Amino acid sequence: MPLIHISHAADKSEDYVSALSKGVHSALVEAFGIPFDDYFQTLTQHVPKVGLRFPNSFLGVEHGSEMVFVQITAAEGRSTAQKKALYKAIVDQLETNAGVPRSDVLINIIETKRENWSFGNADAPFA
Repeated sequence: MPLIHISHAADKSEDYVSALSKGVHSALVEAFGIPFDDYFQTLTQHVPKVGLRFPNSFLGVEHGSEMVFVQITAAEGRSTAQKKALYKAIVDQLETNAGVPRSDVLINIIETKRENWSFGNADAPFA
C-alpha cells in the first residue's frame, strides 16, 4: 500500500518517466513484496536547480545536475534489511532502465500506521 512521489528534472521523454515509474514499482514488488496491482504514484517535473534543490555533494556523495527524488509513504513494519534491499533495487532499476546515475537517486521512506489508509469509498480496510 505504498504511495510514491517521484520528482525529476523537467523536459524528459515519456520513456524516461515511464522507466522511473516502473522501476520504483518493480523494486517495491521485489523488495517489499507488495502486490503488483498496488500501484499509486505521483510524478512531478521540476526545473533543475530551480524546482529541485540539492547540494553538489553531501555525506561524501557527489550529485549531478538532475537528481531524482523518490519519497515512499508506506505502512510501518519493514526491517532495515528490507529497506536496504529496496534502496538497492530502486537504484539498480533507475540506473539500468532510465540511465540515472546511482549517486543521483535520493530515497526517503515515511512510515505510517495501517489504519491511516483509505483507498476509496471512505473504507479503511486495515482500521
